[in-house]
Amino acid sequence: MHLFLASTSPARLQTLRQVGITPSVLRHTVDEEALVEKATAAGPIPAREMVQLLARAKAQDAARLAGVTGLILGGDSLFEVDGEIFGKPHTPERARQRWHRQRGQTGVLHSGHTLIHSEDGAVVAEASVATQTSVTFVDDLSDEEIDAYIATGEPLKVAGAFTIDAKGAGFIESIDGDPYTVVGLSVAALRRLVLQLGFSYTDLWSD
Repeated sequence: MHLFLASTSPARLQTLRQVGITPSVLRHTVDEEALVEKATAAGPIPAREMVQLLARAKAQDAARLAGVTGLILGGDSLFEVDGEIFGKPHTPERARQRWHRQRGQTGVLHSGHTLIHSEDGAVVAEASVATQTSVTFVDDLSDEEIDAYIATGEPLKVAGAFTIDAKGAGFIESIDGDPYTVVGLSVAALRRLVLQLGFSYTDLWSD
């Protein structure tokens, strides 16, 4: 059974390749901001529900557009600090504000996963799960280090404005939970979803 990744995240793609899976990448057309706005029109929803909503929408949209046969994985991540939810900052100013707030603090990285079994673009079955991991940042991070990190552009395109598998790793004191969740794709969660849909995780490994 072939795995298709409904995400353009380099980190998710690299994670799969590192564990022996070579997926085909599918693009989706989900307007994430519009979907979030609609979902929260009546009030905020928990971060774990939001990442699941987005992950499912991406997987379903990719399945519809591609018309493929196989397993399609959609994912999304959000970072939560003191009850406030953060996605990708996109701008240096927003990234700087978040780092000034979260240095020395502990937040929770939420990652949503939806796996769809598709036959010629038709959804046969699907399964979903959200995972969470706590992240504690160093408390001696200087403004100069923050500015230098932002100047690399790395934190602008990732939830919470940080990475654990690249330049941002030096600013993380500790994590409590699955490290792959922080990257945006829990491999253990993927295995469970594959089993739920009646397939073998090891069959996803590349020859």
